[in-house]
Amino acid sequence: MNAFWKGRRVFMTGHTGFKGSWLSLWLQQMGSVVHGYALPPQTSSNLFEIANVADGMTSTLADIRDREALESCLVDAQPEVVFHLAAQALVRVSYEQPIDTFATNVMGTAHLLDSVRRIPSVRAVVVVTSDKCYENRGSNRGFVESDAMGGFDPYSSSKGCAELVSAAYRNSYFSPDRHSHHRVGLSSARSGNVIGGGDWSLDRLIPDIIRAIESGHPARIRNPHAIRPWQHVLEPLSGYLLLAERLITDGHSFAESWNFGPVEHDAKPVGWVANKLTELWGEGASWKIDSEEHPHEAQFLRLDITKAKQRLGWCPRWPLEHSLTAIIDWHRSSARGHDMRAKTVSQIAEFQACR
Repeated sequence: MNAFWKGRRVFMTGHTGFKGSWLSLWLQQMGSVVHGYALPPQTSSNLFEIANVADGMTSTLADIRDREALESCLVDAQPEVVFHLAAQALVRVSYEQPIDTFATNVMGTAHLLDSVRRIPSVRAVVVVTSDKCYENRGSNRGFVESDAMGGFDPYSSSKGCAELVSAAYRNSYFSPDRHSHHRVGLSSARSGNVIGGGDWSLDRLIPDIIRAIESGHPARIRNPHAIRPWQHVLEPLSGYLLLAERLITDGHSFAESWNFGPVEHDAKPVGWVANKLTELWGEGASWKIDSEEHPHEAQFLRLDITKAKQRLGWCPRWPLEHSLTAIIDWHRSSARGHDMRAKTVSQIAEFQACR
């Protein structure tokens, strides 16, 4: 993989976020020329600043909703590969700010793809959405890529809409049947609940538990029986990178939607994850049920990854318990004042070495 990415020009939206920061560092380590476009980090503690992610790339702090600014940066970067990660990524915030959520997640995607039409250097585009893009009818099976788009809440609906926008641009401008003409492979990638060191997002299970542990209080868990497809952030990122490679080498065959989730037995209840994380941390870490009223959440979410395994040759590498151990290791290193760019890169190297 490293040889393919060395010297490759990459444009990424959302590079200041949790997933974007991990992906930026990974690409930098492989020798890519990385250009990022995103809002400033949304939390006071954040991986982008703690790991000095901007040191090895060109970073532009701007809004995905600003179409002219976005296209200007794309023109300057002249990328071959585009990763679209910029998003309003929280369900609860979407209830409070539905218009901003749709503007960012839907129109932001449209702005990017419309700009790509006018950037002749682009050969591969990976639009990252979410496992929540699917219409959840409560069936006890993993979602497959052909399932209907949907979404109960504004966030989930906006991700389903982003998938429809991507499909419309692929069918209208980047059709696989005419790949030899436009030479652009456009795919969407749907991943599960990503976890990892350096995530301080509000209203997410692992960051909430870490904050509670560090403050010496029990974590408050609102839905311990909900099942989620937990996976270390490096798992889907490895899928995005592999998918982008395939789009470059054989674009017309891989320009479609893809699921990147954990193996079936790592889709665990929230309570299991909370128990395991506090057990691994030790030192009095604990949690309790939050009995306050909360917005609607799906009880069951799991992705069927058969297609990615069979056609891309992609497969999860780290079991969930190992991922939780890596998170604890990362945050303890941070608390001790270690070089967190080096720590993050070392975990990327460990992941790459695991087959």
